[in-house]
Amino acid sequence: MQKIVLATGNPGKVRELAELLADFGFDVVAQTELGVDSAEETGLTFIENAILKARHAAQITGLPAIADDSGLAVDALGGAPGIYSARYAGLEASDQQNLDKLLVTLKDVPAGKRGAQFHCVLVYMRHAEDPTPLVFHGCWNGEITFEAAGVGGFGYDPIFYVPDLGCTAAELTREEKIAISHRGKALKLMLEAMRNAS
Repeated sequence: MQKIVLATGNPGKVRELAELLADFGFDVVAQTELGVDSAEETGLTFIENAILKARHAAQITGLPAIADDSGLAVDALGGAPGIYSARYAGLEASDQQNLDKLLVTLKDVPAGKRGAQFHCVLVYMRHAEDPTPLVFHGCWNGEITFEAAGVGGFGYDPIFYVPDLGCTAAELTREEKIAISHRGKALKLMLEAMRNAS
């Protein structure tokens, strides 16, 4: 099996990718297991930040790397919080604090004007100097609710309403969510590319 480093310390992401990539002969290891600290996210886009993270992990480990950068873009806020989604309420803010800040910011925005998209960019870098990393983007359209609902997921899931299903992302099972989410879509594209390459 070929070892590949996942540029995250998030055990959920590692477990999910490890299961999916094992079928393609990849042994996925979290960067934290290899003593790699998080890269500084200085990019202005999801793509730039994902490339920074993948390159950082590949440089330090000498292994191929996969990185994810994702966030929420709200139409009424011109795409904010965007790349700042995880730190919308401050550098050390919790998911709940970020969610609360977004609800307060949107309190005067009426229903029908609360469109939003979750974006996920996955980058696969074969080595640290890879001039053509593989980039995959997934987008999930929805609306921001007026109050939280559901206990599943994380981040903004409790206020991200999925009109086609009539519930928030936090009310979906893990399997339902990965089948239609931004991360699930990007992951599907990446797996198809890897399947075609093998």
